[in-house]
Amino acid sequence: MPPDAPPRTSRALSGIQPTGRFHWGNYFGAIRQYIDLQPGAHQAADEAYYFIADLHALTTVRDPARLRSLVHAAAVDLLALGLDPERAVLFVQSDVPEVAELTWLLMTVTPMGLLERCHAYKDKKNRGLPADAGLFTYPVLMAADILAYDATIVPVGEDQVQHIEVCRDLAGTFNHLYGDVFTLPNPRLVEGGAKVPGTDGQKMSKSYENTIEVFEDPAAQKKKIMRITTDSRPMEQPKDPEGDHLFELFALMAPEGDRLRMADLYRRGGFGYGEVKKALVEAAAAYFADARGRRAELEADPGRVEAILAAGAARARARAGDVLARARRACGLSRGEAATGKGRRP
Repeated sequence: MPPDAPPRTSRALSGIQPTGRFHWGNYFGAIRQYIDLQPGAHQAADEAYYFIADLHALTTVRDPARLRSLVHAAAVDLLALGLDPERAVLFVQSDVPEVAELTWLLMTVTPMGLLERCHAYKDKKNRGLPADAGLFTYPVLMAADILAYDATIVPVGEDQVQHIEVCRDLAGTFNHLYGDVFTLPNPRLVEGGAKVPGTDGQKMSKSYENTIEVFEDPAAQKKKIMRITTDSRPMEQPKDPEGDHLFELFALMAPEGDRLRMADLYRRGGFGYGEVKKALVEAAAAYFADARGRRAELEADPGRVEAILAAGAARARARAGDVLARARRACGLSRGEAATGKGRRP
């Protein structure tokens, strides 16, 4: 079967870095789609694999205790937000060492020029910032993350499509040299463009220090919301809700009826932004109330969380082991076995 032919099984795969606590941008830009792709959901794939990318995080997090804490918090948060270990495989990236070996196999077919054109490396270089080999080869590890599980669907934002293109290029080169080994994945763009405004109106991002965390202390979260930047138009002036970042945040979490009433209020005028901020505080509290309850239960049972991650790692290693074995046979690393025919996908 050609690498681009429709596969028998659709398999979603994505990873998220534990470089800080998850914020609203992480949830609406990525995590919500992970939940929608779980088997049984309305956009479901046949299988779903999600990992906490601690190896990637090593390029920025250099405090071992903090990294361990962030990995645990990420697992608890993902489970609380709706990832179901009965329907999806949740694991920690470094618990699947097969990916590291697969990364090296892909490195041997990776052109330097391809990596030099990747956004993260170019951005640091253009700003005169130091870039280590981990950042430079980051896209190859990301490709191994995807290819190790025969993933067919990778949910991404528009700014990450390049990584899927790199992955497809590397898999295509390897397949051209050694036979039909890897499945070529396809990106699935996050609906709505995945732009979640931060407290300053820019895209919500830890690098801009404008985030509102999903599970932040309610009092601290309210304080952040009440400080969201707004314009200075007078209260009585009608305002277009489209493009207003405060309204955009409210619309993400409010029920449809509340959203329509708020939009009408904007168009009529005669209101203050403080009124909208208070409504946003209430909408966010209601939207994430069930998740907060589940998170409290999970935090009280850390053994359950670790058992879920261990079971997920075992399933992930089984899949990655099969893929790595195919790649090893194909390029001649498995002595005593003919590569012809044995390196191909079943």
